[in-house]
Amino acid sequence: MTLSGEQPAYGPRESDPSKPSPARVYDYILGGSHYYPVDEAAGNRMVRALPLVPALMRYNREFLQRVVHLLTGEYGIRQFIDFGSGLPTEDNVHEVAQAIAPETRVVYIDYERGAVDLGREILADNPHATSIHADIRQPEHVLADPDLRGLIDFDKPVGLLMFAVLHFISDEELPMIERYRRAVCPGSYLVISHGTTAQTARVAAQQNLAKKDYDQRTERTWMRNKDQIAAIFGDAEILHPGIVHIPDWRPTDSGYTPDPDDEARQLGLAGVGRLV
Repeated sequence: MTLSGEQPAYGPRESDPSKPSPARVYDYILGGSHYYPVDEAAGNRMVRALPLVPALMRYNREFLQRVVHLLTGEYGIRQFIDFGSGLPTEDNVHEVAQAIAPETRVVYIDYERGAVDLGREILADNPHATSIHADIRQPEHVLADPDLRGLIDFDKPVGLLMFAVLHFISDEELPMIERYRRAVCPGSYLVISHGTTAQTARVAAQQNLAKKDYDQRTERTWMRNKDQIAAIFGDAEILHPGIVHIPDWRPTDSGYTPDPDDEARQLGLAGVGRLV
């Protein structure tokens, strides 16, 4: 593919510094260093339209850390697949899990070649973690990947991690999740964080402006409500406290009280389901 060429509808993509990438925009807003000027511009436009975005992204990263710590430390999960993982920046899945159980195996999946190449570089000395170049909308291709098969034992429970990725998946494409669920054994876990429409009119208006620009320049997104996200879990046993705003999912501060005035809290929902 040339830099000016159209991206394929499906399949892994080559890095294109002329077009913003969700992984690189995310890295830029979180204060990382692996992005191009076009990603910086896209991130700045998003934050100008919706200044709550950096807080939402921090909430998502903190949720990742809490849930991986829980699944590894309390529930004994020793295998994770991180779908649409983006750039493997600090305090990501392998670091959190392997700090508790060094033998934990982690596979990151992203369709952006640059994210995967950087991931492989970071993980070069880690025999229990890797990054693969694939599009999660192609489950048969993903599940047949030899690097994934080399690390993940599907006869043992797996943590299926879908942090801030399913709002890039259309309703027509969502059934692919069932294929991943069927691939793992009972006792595995499905973890989802997902963008949702703001509850107040003022923030919803800002969110709509940011979404229109992002959809046109980067990737199209689909916001979903609590019931729609619950449907993605299917018959999974939803862990306490259910599907809630991202910072409300088992906060580590025992004195935490949900703040109704925290507008960034409105923008995302999260839940964890045990597959039966």
